[in-house]
Amino acid sequence: MATEKELLAQIEALKAELAKRPEAGKLRLKVSPKGGLSVYGLGRFPVTLYKSQWLRLIGFIEEIKAFIKANDKLLKEKGEEEPPVAATGTEG
Repeated sequence: MATEKELLAQIEALKAELAKRPEAGKLRLKVSPKGGLSVYGLGRFPVTLYKSQWLRLIGFIEEIKAFIKANDKLLKEKGEEEPPVAATGTEG
């Protein structure tokens, strides 16, 4: 069984480790080992695409926004129940 002193030391070590972690939900960017751009903070794993893919996606942003607006009732937010029916998307 750990002593009070050991438990306090463990608590301090855990606090220090948590202080090093980025804020939850805050987006961060990083260059991946293969040269892709990774976005951290959206979910459990990063979203990684190459520069050309990000630029293509950014150029498609208005279509994405319109699709989200048109399918608002079908789409869910993180933590919500499944949407009633899946919509088909437009291909780009």
